[in-house]
Amino acid sequence: MKVLANDGISKSGILALEKGGFEVITTKVAQEQVANFVNENNVDVVLVRSATKVRKDIIDACPGLKIIGRGGVGMDNIDVDYAKSKGIHVINTPASSSESVAELVFGHLFSGVRFLHDSNRNMPLEGDSNFDGLKKAYANGTELRGKTLGIVGIGRIGQATAKMALGLGMKVIAADSFIPQVDVKVEFFDGQSITTTIVSQSLESLFKEADFITLHVPAQDGYIIGEKELAIMKDGVGIVNCARGGVIDEVALVKALDSGKVAFAGLDVFESEPKPEMAILMHTKISLTPHIGAATGEAQDRIGTELASQIISLLS
Repeated sequence: MKVLANDGISKSGILALEKGGFEVITTKVAQEQVANFVNENNVDVVLVRSATKVRKDIIDACPGLKIIGRGGVGMDNIDVDYAKSKGIHVINTPASSSESVAELVFGHLFSGVRFLHDSNRNMPLEGDSNFDGLKKAYANGTELRGKTLGIVGIGRIGQATAKMALGLGMKVIAADSFIPQVDVKVEFFDGQSITTTIVSQSLESLFKEADFITLHVPAQDGYIIGEKELAIMKDGVGIVNCARGGVIDEVALVKALDSGKVAFAGLDVFESEPKPEMAILMHTKISLTPHIGAATGEAQDRIGTELASQIISLLS
């Protein structure tokens, strides 16, 4: 059987699939050519990440398709229910990238509170001629310890983020309409651990209480954070989005950054991805990454082997 990993797959995933008797194709096929390629090469399994979309047109055009797999959590680039209605298995790897995304969240938080994103832009330009000026400009940093982190969506990634926040000595609050409360276990290197219970509260109360807000939700029909929500937040709040583009109103965000209502933002995903708006890309108060939340070697290894395990289990 043949597997098309159109957005790539780790070496460990390839080896696991090949050991299970599958042929793995890693040729990058253009979106409009996916259906033809699948049919011409008798592909049984299509694996994607966030770039390739598997919509109704591809599903209808490829009657031999047995599995559609998403390397990661969100499956908004796949018509999941329609695929299932056609007897196609749809799989993903919800647990594999949690820690990687959570670490990136804190990369953006540390960058924001210590101005690292802007300092790294300006030190090469002015470090030798305006050292004292830059030192003064970036001198008013903020500690994360003791501050309140509001987590919108306390699923696997939200929980991984909560663990890191607790380790830093932050207060953690959460809002999740599907998870009323969750026990979060923070494990240490020597085998010891502590467990704490986080009880979900209303979004409105989270927005009012949090010093920093991080989003961990799937794609939405509308904004979770817009003008109204920004207005009730604390002055100087920091906002991080490593979830999905389109959950924050970017026009309202820029306005809030310009006014000082929001101190900084950290964005890994964007409304108009893969061509983010220039107002976002050039803003000095935004820490930017190009949708790399799950892009660590460790996460990609876990994703590849987990996909391989599921595929072998379903088709062997």
